[in-house]
Parts: sequence; C-alpha cells; structure tokens
Amino acid sequence: MVFLSHASHVADVDVTVSVITISTSKWQKYGDMYIDGLEKTDDESGKALVRMLGEKFRIVSYRLAPDDMEKIRAAVEECLKISDAVVTTGGTGITPRDVTIEAVEPLIEKRLDGFGEIFRMLSYQQVGSAAILSRAIAGIRDGKAIFCLPGSPKAVKLGAELILDSLKHVISHARGLR
Repeated sequence: MVFLSHASHVADVDVTVSVITISTSKWQKYGDMYIDGLEKTDDESGKALVRMLGEKFRIVSYRLAPDDMEKIRAAVEECLKISDAVVTTGGTGITPRDVTIEAVEPLIEKRLDGFGEIFRMLSYQQVGSAAILSRAIAGIRDGKAIFCLPGSPKAVKLGAELILDSLKHVISHARGLR
C-alpha cells in the first residue's frame, strides 16, 4: 500500500536496492559473488553501499561484475527485475577499461542530470579539480532508478548520502505517485 505524505509530497514507498561493484580484479578473485558472500570480500565500496543504504532501504542483491560492457549491462538488467533501484560502484572514470557509463546509459529512459552535477560539485569541495574525472550518472528505467558511482570508498559515501536523501522522492516521481 502507498501513502502520500502531505508534508513532503513524496509517496511513502518501500524501496528495494541492488548493489553492483564493477571491478575486474575483484570479479576474477571472487567470481559472481552474491549478498551472502559480501563479508568475505575486500570490496570496501560495496560493503559501504550495502551498509549505508541498508539503514533505510532493503538490500535485495549484491553482485560483482567485470569491466565488460555486456556483463555490466546484463547485471544491471537482472537487478532491475528484482529491485526498485540499482546502484553501481566502479568503472565511471576515464581509463580505457572504465565502461560502466557506456554500458548503462543505453538502459536509461530519463536521465537525472542533477545527480551527477551535485555529486561533482560536492566532490569538487572534497578533492578539488580531480572531480572532473568523475562521470557519475543517474537515471530512470521503467519507474526504477539507476545510479552509477565511482569506485573509491570516499566517493561511494558521498553518493550514498545523496541517494539516501532522494531515493524515495525519485521513485515516487518515477512511478507517478507524487
């Protein structure tokens, strides 16, 4: 059941989240890891996302994927089937192997440009001009949210804070429940 909050004009929806860490080295080390194996990994960014987002939302999936466009896209599509939001970490930089954005952008029906803009502005306050290297994005597909964050734990913490503050609002608007 969905209740509209008159104070915030946001539908009170229960939100499920999937987390995908994109890292060829971690994927080679651990394989197709799932939520029950997260604590056995050295994936600090994935652990931080699960811990932070899990305080407010139900985490239904955690996965590892290599820096490969088809595997990233397939992982995101699989997670969209079982969750309201997918948050990726890693592969958003500008090295030749950073292909997360290229893999995910074709899946997005409506971009949330403000997310990337605010993320980079706040990153700039923390790390200076290095923030221009981030290609963090967010968007909507079929009423579900997709967020692509850099792989550093500091960037993940910043991105998770933005997501925590806005995800219910994003989902309620994306579903037309506002």
